[in-house]
Amino acid sequence: MEKVVRTTVWSAGPGCHGGCGVKLYVKNGKVTRVEGDENHPWNQGRLCVRALAMTQYMYHPDRITHPMKRAGKRGEGKWERISWDEAYATIEAKLRDIRAKHGAESVIFCQGTGRDMGGPITLLMYAYGSPNWVNYGLSGHCCYSPRQVAMHATQGDYCVADCAQFLEKRYDDPAWKVPKVIIVWAQGPTASDPDAFYGHWIIDCMKRGSKLIVVDPRTPWLATRAEIHLQIRPGTDGALALGMLNVIINEGLYDKEFVDKWCYGFDELKERVQQYPPEKVSQITWIPKQQIIEAARLYATSKPAAIHWGVPVDMNAEGAVVAQAINALWAITGNMDNPGGNVIARASHGVTSYPYTQDEMKKLYGEELFKKLTLKRISADRYPAFRNFRAWAQPDAVLEQVESGHPYPIKGAWMQSINALSCMGADPKRHFAALKKLDFIVIVDLFLTPTAQALGDIFLPAATFPEKESLRSWWAPLSVIVKAVEIPECKSDWEINLELARRLSTTDFPYKTVKELINARLAVAGKDYDELAKKGSWEMPPEGPSKPYYRYKRGLLRKDGKPGFNTPTGKVELWSKFWEQSGVDPLPYYEEAPESPVSTPVLWEEYPFIMSTGVRSPALFHSEHRQIPWLREIEPNPFVEINPEAAKKLGINNGDWVYVENQRGRVKAKAKVTPVVPPYMVMVGHGWWLPETDGKEPNFYSVWDVNVNTLIPMGTQGRCGYGGGSYKICLCRVYPMK
Repeated sequence: MEKVVRTTVWSAGPGCHGGCGVKLYVKNGKVTRVEGDENHPWNQGRLCVRALAMTQYMYHPDRITHPMKRAGKRGEGKWERISWDEAYATIEAKLRDIRAKHGAESVIFCQGTGRDMGGPITLLMYAYGSPNWVNYGLSGHCCYSPRQVAMHATQGDYCVADCAQFLEKRYDDPAWKVPKVIIVWAQGPTASDPDAFYGHWIIDCMKRGSKLIVVDPRTPWLATRAEIHLQIRPGTDGALALGMLNVIINEGLYDKEFVDKWCYGFDELKERVQQYPPEKVSQITWIPKQQIIEAARLYATSKPAAIHWGVPVDMNAEGAVVAQAINALWAITGNMDNPGGNVIARASHGVTSYPYTQDEMKKLYGEELFKKLTLKRISADRYPAFRNFRAWAQPDAVLEQVESGHPYPIKGAWMQSINALSCMGADPKRHFAALKKLDFIVIVDLFLTPTAQALGDIFLPAATFPEKESLRSWWAPLSVIVKAVEIPECKSDWEINLELARRLSTTDFPYKTVKELINARLAVAGKDYDELAKKGSWEMPPEGPSKPYYRYKRGLLRKDGKPGFNTPTGKVELWSKFWEQSGVDPLPYYEEAPESPVSTPVLWEEYPFIMSTGVRSPALFHSEHRQIPWLREIEPNPFVEINPEAAKKLGINNGDWVYVENQRGRVKAKAKVTPVVPPYMVMVGHGWWLPETDGKEPNFYSVWDVNVNTLIPMGTQGRCGYGGGSYKICLCRVYPMK
């Protein structure tokens, strides 16, 4: 008999940032199909192709379903099956030995993008005693963190576009207002599920009357439906934001009451933006001057209005500063925590699943331990903004220290849910050479990736979301992930890390089971795992700090209970005290990319395309899913989008195999000849490797042949350490393969 288990999605499986409600159909201990849960407020029954293909993912013949240890040299592709007891014992012995000889800080704890990894990995890292948690290889930590630190520096809290996602009745709740205008800034929401935001909410708002302004060098589907499409030169978003601020301030279109009462540093910002008149910004961005003016006026006069943004903001030359400028747009127009504006986003019910703030880290692990470990955290002395925000180590600095061994050596790596060599690691050959030197590397994953084959000593098989107990409180709702089936010998990240944390902890460890740990996290909300599971896996936030609106007026944002924002001044800090104390400019500014037609004109003559990477796929998530039949059928090959005009000049036809090349090397891709990209730009698909090819060294599933990150440098981070990864703004040439 078939049963239905209602649960909430988070990785592993679809790969994304999760949040969707699903119905798992289970028969004879196996998931037979997956459908969207029509009763779940997040996705309301809708579901992506990756979730629909879960059965192919879970039961794929190449999935690793038992622990393994390396049998030959690294890279030989020789593995030996072992028991969990042997795996745990080996890891415990190796990590204890490194800690005794070199200190716990000599092990780095590496994760991929924002899945449910932040909870398990910090649990193990802090129990072991290491301060070095990192999105390994992600230059400038440029995936959401630059936007997060900018929001922290400006208003003390994170903000998201309000699409009624905090309200149980959603669009029918009378408290919500339809945004009159939404700026979709450097984001492809219809093909992705970004940062606790369901992309099709934008379309839901459009159906209810929202008009769009789209900022994108490409012409995606939403741009064809926009009132204004600002077809920006990649890497110049900061100039555009400052130019729009110039128009709004100089024409008096800002919310004077909100600015006077709730903003700090407006006069200084007004003076700064005089450096960015529309004429100058047009020259920088390649957007017509009148379009910039019209977009600024439309946004400022359409209250409520919202901004939804994406990773390319982070990947500007000074990504955190660009985000600060964009943040100022919703601040000075008064679109702050208002219905239909940019609402403050806090963990649902005050529950921490993935620690996004230092306060959450201190609450989980204690202030004294946090302070002690921060003293040894890589880059904490070099980048105050890293030291004083969240708990990351700076990725470019981590690579430098792995290579140099200074100020202390790195001897081991815990690599969980990360495929650095074919996903986010810029200059992956450099990472490969550096990590090969380490004494011990553990891989926790579901498939043998290029990273696992090249570097792993122990491989631990992780569980997919239908096979595990977990929790999710990323904004709203508060959710649990309900275990529906079990695949023998596969364990969840929480299970793995909890067991090793108990073994390696230097103090008494309080939890015996994953459910006990989850319930401890849920206690602040007065909830427990089984209660939420019985309710269908979710509950929307109650009135209070984690539910809009106008919390700054009601004293719900500050620890002292006074009205205002969670900043030193109690106001939105357009002149940021945080940046000032971090030794960087407290006001936003524009900086040209290190490699561009403007900054490197001689290089531009040799490599006449701006190369952007990372366009989101509806079928594949980063470097995942290359072996899943349904998904690979949708997107079968690494690709490069090239404009018909440019392709004709180069003798390239649609479907031709071509080389994409710059001074760092070349990769091959299949040409998609399309007017979606302008003639001066190409868009190259990222995260590629070919699991159907040889996995042994030197091939590693063809990663060096098809991974575009081999053309992207490390070390271009912003002055504060955040942002600046050159994933969107390198130069290249394209030519047919002979």
